[in-house]
Amino acid sequence: MPELPEVETVRRGLNQLTLNQEITGGDVLLDRTIAYPFSVGEFVNGIEENAYPGGVGAAIATWHRRGKYLLAELSSSSGWLGVHLRMTGQLLWLHRDEPLHKHTRVRLFFGDQQELRFVDQRTFGKIWWVPPGVAVESIITGLAKLAVDPFSPEFTVEYLASKLQNRRRPIKTALLDQSVVAGLGNIYADEALFKSGILPETFCIDLQLKQIELLRTAIIQVLETSIEAGGTTFSNFLNVKGTNGNYGGVAWVYNRAGEPCRVCGTSIQRIRLAGRSSHFCSQCQTLGGVRRRD
Repeated sequence: MPELPEVETVRRGLNQLTLNQEITGGDVLLDRTIAYPFSVGEFVNGIEENAYPGGVGAAIATWHRRGKYLLAELSSSSGWLGVHLRMTGQLLWLHRDEPLHKHTRVRLFFGDQQELRFVDQRTFGKIWWVPPGVAVESIITGLAKLAVDPFSPEFTVEYLASKLQNRRRPIKTALLDQSVVAGLGNIYADEALFKSGILPETFCIDLQLKQIELLRTAIIQVLETSIEAGGTTFSNFLNVKGTNGNYGGVAWVYNRAGEPCRVCGTSIQRIRLAGRSSHFCSQCQTLGGVRRRD
C-alpha cells in the first residue's frame, strides 16, 4: 500500500503537471470507485460544471496531502476532489491516445488531449467529489480520524510521547495506527524502528523518553529519504509519469529478510506481528530498544 512518501511523490508530480488546467470531462469505468456522490452522473457533472448549468468547468488549483489522502482544491468555488490510493491505486498523467490499461477505473480529461487516469488492480481505491460549501471532513470521514502529520510542527517529542506512553501494545502496531501518526505504514515503521534501535515487539509502555525522541527523528528522516528517492516500489507503486520509486534499493530492513544488516552484518529477521510482517536486526535494535515484557 502506498504510504506517505509515495503519496507525497504523487502530490508533487500532480502539482507540476495538472495545475490550472480545466477538467473538460470524465469517464467512470468502475462505479464503486466513486465514494461520493453516490450517483456517478452527479460526480461527472460536478467536476465538469460545478453542477450548475452553464458553469465554468473546474480546474485544479492545487493538490494537498493529508496522511495518505490526496486532496485537490478546485478553482471557481468548485469544491474538492479527494483520492485514496489504498493498496494498488495509481494516478497517471497520460496522453489520451495511450492504450487503456485493463485496470483503469476513472478518467479525467484535460486540454491538449491529456488525461489523469486512476488505475487500480485490487479496486480498493476511492475517489470523492466534495461539493462547494461542504466541509471536506463531513464527506471524506477518514480525515477526521487522522493524527498529526510527521512533517507538522505539532509532531513533537511531547506529542508522540503522549500517544505512546502507558499503552501496553507493541510499538510497531502503534505506529501503524493512523490516529497515532498519519501516513506511516509497514515499510517506514520498520525503517524508523531500525534507525532508532527499537525492536518492533517492544511495548509502548516500556519506551523511555530518549527512545521516543530518537524514534521521532528517525520517522522524519526515513520519510524524507524516501521522498527524495521517489518513494518505494515493491509491487504496484508508480509516480504520475509511470516511474518506479527507488527507496527499496537502500532500505535498511524492510523486505530484506535473510539478508545481512547494512550496519553489523547480522541476518535480518522477519516476524508476524498483528497480522503484518515486521523486519528487524536483532543486534542493532536490541542495543537501542528493550524486549517486550512477558
